[in-house]
Amino acid sequence: MSTLLREHAEQLYAQELEEISRQETGRRPASWKLTPQGVVTYLTGGKLKNGFEVSPKYIGNKRLMEIAVATLTTDRALLLYGLPGTAKSWVSEHLAAAISGDSTMIIQGTAGTSEEAVRYGWNYARLLAEGPTPAALVETPVMRAMKDGKIVRIEELTRIGADVQDTLITILSEKTLPVPELNQEIQAVRGFNVIATANNRDKGVNELSSALKRRFNTVILPVPDTMEEEISIVKRRVESFEKVMELPAEPPALQEIRRIVTIFRELRSGTTLDGKSKIKVPSGTLSTAEAISVVNNGLAMAAYFGDGQLKAADLAAGIIGAIIKDPVQDKVVWQEYLETVIKPRDEWKDIYRACRDLS
Repeated sequence: MSTLLREHAEQLYAQELEEISRQETGRRPASWKLTPQGVVTYLTGGKLKNGFEVSPKYIGNKRLMEIAVATLTTDRALLLYGLPGTAKSWVSEHLAAAISGDSTMIIQGTAGTSEEAVRYGWNYARLLAEGPTPAALVETPVMRAMKDGKIVRIEELTRIGADVQDTLITILSEKTLPVPELNQEIQAVRGFNVIATANNRDKGVNELSSALKRRFNTVILPVPDTMEEEISIVKRRVESFEKVMELPAEPPALQEIRRIVTIFRELRSGTTLDGKSKIKVPSGTLSTAEAISVVNNGLAMAAYFGDGQLKAADLAAGIIGAIIKDPVQDKVVWQEYLETVIKPRDEWKDIYRACRDLS
């Protein structure tokens, strides 16, 4: 068993990728490890001709994955856009793993991401000693992906400054990366493309210029449509976490996952599931990713500070921490929800008491 805390997608799902590759017979675009249909099968799951079961990585509208994959067969880059926690980075990683067999070509966008992190940098010791030479050049993931014909991922594109964002325009439109110091350019090999992610709830973001927007096809990833869909996502991701961390705890009962998802969906929508009561909405996003985090934290509490069985007391701190982002406004919203929605539910007495004690 691997001792890595988090394996890359192409390592974790190597058997599935190999099996899909062996079974399919369709035409593959240049440098692709799988056919477009094979990539969609890998993402959405299904049964192959020989009966091999491929686990779903994305649970939702299959058509969105088909649009995303079709985009990457063209010269257009792909922008995965949506609320935080809607699996943008997860989908981005698995797309790169299935198409290029390598999800490690990545730039993490932050307010401090510089132009050198996107285009190329220099080994300044060699630069001072030798001047600008190919040996002194420091390649970025973008440059390596262009040379190798692979997918490069740019996470949180809108957190990068607008002037740095626009360095992508030449790369995306001309498929070249000029290196004027060496009087040369890097030309992209077929198979190269860019997958960027951005969320629409982040504060202090830098909007994409219209010139850059035109170089992307945008696929909006929504929050899960149904309760069952969201429960299935949480269950699968928690099971994966348990396996990697080897927690000495029992798998969480579906009932506990359902309660967490119910709380998050009600507070997100501003209404109870039965539609009878309106409730205030907190300032946070309460995404599926946060629901997964709450259950994972509860499992750790149950494993090391409980009897190994996930209970309401193990989940309470995680629930409150996820909901109360603003200590004044969100606390009022949470207290009202706790007293008017959770308390009257007879089967939720345990979670009411655990949350009330901590609140």
